[in-house]
Formats: sequence, C-alpha cells, structure tokens
Amino acid sequence: MTRRPPLRAIVRRVHLWLGLSIGALFAFAGLTGSILVFYPEIDAALNPALRAVPYDARARSWQAIVDTLHREHPTRTGAWRIEVTGDGGAVPVRYYQPRETAGHDFAPFLAWVDPVRLTTIRIGFWGDTVVTWIYDLHYRLLLEKPGGVVMGIAGIVMLGMIASGIWAWWPRPGSWWRALRFKRDAAPLRRLYDWHKLIGLGGAILVLVVTATGVMLDLPDQTRFVIACASPLYRTPPRAVVARGAPLPVDRLVAIAEHVFPGAALAWIETPASPIGAIRINLAQVGEPSRRFPRTNVWLDPYTGAVLATRDGLAETRGDVVLNWLHPLHGGEALGLTGRILAFIAGLVPIALFVTGLLRWQLRRERRTPQRTIGTRGEPG
Repeated sequence: MTRRPPLRAIVRRVHLWLGLSIGALFAFAGLTGSILVFYPEIDAALNPALRAVPYDARARSWQAIVDTLHREHPTRTGAWRIEVTGDGGAVPVRYYQPRETAGHDFAPFLAWVDPVRLTTIRIGFWGDTVVTWIYDLHYRLLLEKPGGVVMGIAGIVMLGMIASGIWAWWPRPGSWWRALRFKRDAAPLRRLYDWHKLIGLGGAILVLVVTATGVMLDLPDQTRFVIACASPLYRTPPRAVVARGAPLPVDRLVAIAEHVFPGAALAWIETPASPIGAIRINLAQVGEPSRRFPRTNVWLDPYTGAVLATRDGLAETRGDVVLNWLHPLHGGEALGLTGRILAFIAGLVPIALFVTGLLRWQLRRERRTPQRTIGTRGEPG
C-alpha cells in the first residue's frame, strides 16, 4: 500500500507549481505596478514640454481653461474633467466619451492645457502614452474588461500561493530561530531557499495588501456586490437642471463649493455633460485616503449656483470607506511618499521571489539529473 505524502509536502508541491506558473504573472504584475506607483512623475519626465509651462497662480482661471477646451475642441460637447494637481505646470484634462474610442471600455481623450497661454499643448487617447499603456497592461493585460476578470482571478490564485508559501515554511514549536536564520556558509541550494523565504516573509504584509486590493479593483462589480451585502453604498441620484441663459463662471461655482467644505482642497472640476446637467466639484478633505481621487463632492446648478447635492468623504458608510481605501492602499498614496515607496518595494518582491524560486528549482533539477558516463575514449558511454 502506497503511503500518502504528508500535508506539508503536498502544500510545498502546490506552492512550487503555482510559483513556476502563476508566479511569472505575479512578477510581471509587480514590475508594472512598481512603475505605476510614480506614473505621473514618469509621464512628466517623458514630456519636458509639460514641465516647461510657466506657473502663475494669478493667471489661472478655471473658466478660461474651460473656454480654451470649448474653443479648441468644439465637437466635444460633453463633460470635461479638469484635474487640479496643485504643483503648477500644464493642467491635465479628460474627456470620457470621445467618438473615436466609443467601442472601448475605457479610453478617454486626454489633453493638457497651458493655463497661462491658454492653449492645448498635448493631446492623445488613453493607451497611446507610455504610462497609460503600461497601466492598461498592468490592470487588464490590454484586454479591457475580460482582462480585468483574468487578472482578478489570477490575483486570487496569487493569494493562495502566498498562503501556501507561509504554510509550507511555518516552523514547528521551538525551531523559530533556525527557520528565520540565513545560513551564509550553506550550499547554494540552501542559500537560495533562505533568500526566498526571507524575502517572502519580509514583504508578506505589503504583498498581501497590494494583491488583495488589486483583486478588488480588478473585480469591481463583484466587490461592490459583496460589500453591499454587508453595508449600503453611495448611489448618485440623477441631478437635472433647467437651462436658463448663460451659466455662471466656473471660478464662482468653485468658490461656492469650497464654501460648503471649508478647508478642503480642489481636486477635480467636471463640467456639465449637457445643457441640463449639473457641474460637479470634487474636493479633498484632510483625512481622506486619496488626495488625487477623493470622495467629497458638490453638485451645483451651473446657471444659479444652487447646491443640488453633496457627498462628504469623511462621513461615508463602512462599505464606502472600504471602497475609498482600495486605490490609495494599492498605489501607496494613502500613506504619502512613504506609502508610495512601500508600494514600489511591494511590486519588486514578487520578482525576487520568482527569480530565487526558479533558480532553486533549476538547481535541484540539475542535481537530480543523472550524469552520463564518459567512455575510455572520451565519448559518451
């Protein structure tokens, strides 16, 4: 009767084959993720013209920027989203419903406006630039929504791989020091194992957080469904207005919104999608996990300035709090520069684990492969 292998041996075998297969995708996702941690800075570095724009806070008028967009892109009559970066230079703008990419799940028109000279200095579509192409590669493997589902499922398998690695390593009582020690004088096979385990243990928490949040971001519909079962989620009600003459200047509407949430920083301005649409002012309050994508909003009637609705990013339901933290935790923004550095390191851990695991597997194969004997004449026997 054949004796069944112990559970630990089975788990180690599962971990090995998951590492040699899904581990390659894990390493790829980690590398692209590390790049994307600093993608705004990388994009600016690759486009010196954006950094050459002079900055004068007195010259910046949001209404003038909206007028520039309407003048230079007259056929794009829907909603524009203007990003307020706070660091000067060109103003990034997105137009989410371009006709040119109507068949794509997400491919907005991108523009950068010189706020002083009031002209568009760069245009393109999402996926055309280096960093947005890498973003789609990391997020959805360039396969749009189906690719996101694939990455989400792969992420769940990756979580299983991490768990199996910890299970396989977990030391018996009294042997913790030996399990954690790096044996410098050991054989190469043992040193590779020590590097693999210490890198994995050292980065386990970071990798678990980044992977788990990545799964939830890749599977947004499924994530919202599960969370909604435990906590209600915010729903944006329809907000139509009555068109009545010329709309108020955008700068005045921004001032009204800032008065609703004193001390909040302006993050985005979304112009009305139609003559009967509301304008949305997105603000970042101190205490929100994301400065770039906060959840504090004010919807206003663009003709009268009346506040139609608000959303307080600091008074969310528990379910919305979870959703609001996903992206900032995944990219590290929630903890500022320190968090971004940690997220960058977390992306490098899977690469190191894959390389050390692969090298160890190859070395073990070589040691197990019987050497061919050599004949007396120097020929294979």
